[in-house]
Amino acid sequence: MSANVETMFYTREKPWHGLGTRVEEAPDSKKALELAGLDWRVIQKNLATEDGYPVSGFKANIRDSDNRVLGVVTDRYKVVQNEDAFAFTDKLLGEGVSYETAGSLQDGRRIWLLAKLPQRYIISGDEITPYLVFMNTHDGTGAIKAAMTPIRVVCMNTLNLALSEAKRSWSTNHTGNIAGKLEDARYTLLYADQYMGELGKSIDRMQQMKLSERQVMEYIDALFPLYDNPTQQQRKNLLRMKEDMKARYFDAPDLKHVGKNGYRFMNAVSDFATHSKPLRCSANYKENLFAKTVEGNPLIDRAYSMLMAA
Repeated sequence: MSANVETMFYTREKPWHGLGTRVEEAPDSKKALELAGLDWRVIQKNLATEDGYPVSGFKANIRDSDNRVLGVVTDRYKVVQNEDAFAFTDKLLGEGVSYETAGSLQDGRRIWLLAKLPQRYIISGDEITPYLVFMNTHDGTGAIKAAMTPIRVVCMNTLNLALSEAKRSWSTNHTGNIAGKLEDARYTLLYADQYMGELGKSIDRMQQMKLSERQVMEYIDALFPLYDNPTQQQRKNLLRMKEDMKARYFDAPDLKHVGKNGYRFMNAVSDFATHSKPLRCSANYKENLFAKTVEGNPLIDRAYSMLMAA
């Protein structure tokens, strides 16, 4: 398990981000809280100097299970407890929701939940399942975020494209009326339905974009440009990535039934962005990959922009 993952679980098949500990079935929120190691609370304490002088305007966020300091925040900061995050997601998705994965990163400073939405979509012959991701931080460095991400079931590729016609995410900071802000997050489900509708249109359009082998190679070259005065190693690395992309486009078994078109290319890029290991594997590269579930993946967005501009 990666060094930055503190605790986590996942159900049945290992998820696309490759993190976690396997359990037999997706649990309800109470059990998920325990399995994910998130059954602790954040308490806030006043700060003081070593000499005992109070530090006004700031508080320490402390985990009650081990008194670990998660971060120093302003006194305007409102804590969203882990149990409240699960309760919010329960309410958002309805009775009986089950969680596919949840966990803690960076010693509890960041937490996330991932739940499968009940809708099932068949788009251009592919089953695509939408998931709801909820992310929160306890160290004052990030917002509260909820996002919908579609997964192509046959290969677990993410298809979280940056569509100009539809939103797929919501976020807010830890100040003001948190309960009211969380209530507004119910619109993420409305976003999901709208987003999947627009995604279907985009996939249909990409299916109609017939690509020659020359065009595919031009797109790959554009995604992996050669910089000025590259070293020999940089040339080798670039060639390796291009060959990897070519194999994912021309040879992937799950794309054999898909024509040589824009949708096939988009899936090859997503497969590369979602599943390939970086040339240098940092201790937290899997966590960074998972974070892009919410933020969006720049490589996927760039490929989609190129196709739409054609």
